[in-house]
Amino acid sequence: MRKLSLLLIFFGSVYFLQFGSEREHRSKFDLPYSVNAEEASEGIKPIAEMIQGDEYAPIEIIEYASYTCPHCATFHADVYPKLKINYIDKGLVKFVYREVYFDKYGMWASMIARCAGPDRFFGMTDQIYRKQSDWARAESDVAIVTQLRKIGLLAGLDETQLNACLQDGVKLRSLVEWYSENAKRDEIKSTPTLIINGEKHSNQSYEKLTEKLDEILGKS
Repeated sequence: MRKLSLLLIFFGSVYFLQFGSEREHRSKFDLPYSVNAEEASEGIKPIAEMIQGDEYAPIEIIEYASYTCPHCATFHADVYPKLKINYIDKGLVKFVYREVYFDKYGMWASMIARCAGPDRFFGMTDQIYRKQSDWARAESDVAIVTQLRKIGLLAGLDETQLNACLQDGVKLRSLVEWYSENAKRDEIKSTPTLIINGEKHSNQSYEKLTEKLDEILGKS
């Protein structure tokens, strides 16, 4: 069973999303601890978009990515840092990061990244991707959440914050509904997927991506 989980994680980039009932979602994306009763006590809450760059930039890039997708980790190691320096920080690109959940492990990583708040979200995301090969390959659910907690602690979160975030069943349910609605609307089939000014693109090298961006900027 553990080997199957690892296969789902590391071939996530070509995994076609299936959207079932809320009950199926809640079964697939359970919390790392047994405290799931909170899920039934409150309704869905709005989920904040995680955004970098100028709100009025001429280009908007929406990245759909999964924390357990190795191609997403490569994109964030090789492409995103240069994109940030040369386009986002210069006010040319508004960058929106949207999570895709192939498995509960990516969900747990998302909950920890969001636990840090919007100001630290992208820094946490960077660390989660950098250490993906460590936490995503851990030998059990307990080991995976332990490794993710270490990332949170190193980022300055305390035990109380982490426990609250990882036991927040309402947040989990809200994130699953949010992800499902986004992915259905934009017909997301794999990760990473980039939507550039409304046009969908598959994974891009930095060179290919900048060709497209510079073409748009030349016309604006």
